Amino acid sequence: MAAISRAIRACAAAGSRRSMASSAKEVAAAGARAAAAVARRGREPEEDGRRVQWVFLGCPGVGKGTYASRLSQMLRVPHIATGDLVRDALASPGPFSKQLAEIVNNGKLVSDDIIINLLSKRLEEGAEKGELGFILDGFPRTIRQAEILEGVTDIDLVINLKLREEALLAKCLGRRMCSQCGGNFNVASIDMEGENGGPRMYMPPLLPPPQCESKLITRPDDTEKVVKERLRVYHDLSEPVEDFYRARGKLLEFNLPGGIPESWPKLLQALNLEDPGNERSATA
Repeated sequence: MAAISRAIRACAAAGSRRSMASSAKEVAAAGARAAAAVARRGREPEEDGRRVQWVFLGCPGVGKGTYASRLSQMLRVPHIATGDLVRDALASPGPFSKQLAEIVNNGKLVSDDIIINLLSKRLEEGAEKGELGFILDGFPRTIRQAEILEGVTDIDLVINLKLREEALLAKCLGRRMCSQCGGNFNVASIDMEGENGGPRMYMPPLLPPPQCESKLITRPDDTEKVVKERLRVYHDLSEPVEDFYRARGKLLEFNLPGGIPESWPKLLQALNLEDPGNERSATA
């Protein structure tokens, strides 16, 4: 991954662009590689010694971190969330954290250059630990980022999580974090009529253990105004990125049918994966 990190930095610095045009033959080949990768890694995720190189897309609050983290543990590859990288940088002292705070607290997206530098540093640290493969969460968010990533490594699969916007808003406003242990929870209880005569959507709250109840805090950027702006900005930028990977046959679109107990097994089925022995509770 060190080579990927160096290449990302080099491409970003040079303002590298790859053409969006792709021949039908290239698209078909990319689709075949993606399908083969899903099937192969569904049976033996480590058989080629490289492990998966997957990306999670989706609106803020959709649950990318939850599902990427579960897959990361199951497949034994690192889960790299750019949102966590930004929050770690925000917690560091200095003028850089103040610059980031102003961007984040106004619901704006962090610039490509900042994200690329944070991600490159994380990949370099992982390479020193001997990490193989990765599941990216929150990158790429723009066409430029997608082009840079595609230019330096062969992403196997891009999983695009989707959820109704009213449910997304409720989830974002219900997010809480324990100020002591850093655990993430959600106090929102979502129960909505199904769309177009479909089944009801129910997403139970993810409540904290008793020792964390009195220590819950709300992220400063989880206000209705900021969340709506964040969703608007994301939608403006996300469609071209989705089209980018769709044209290459690498996009798997997954509509979340409800909470974790309902969605997790269906996501595994879509990925042709099995959770060995169902050791982890779907409600965890």
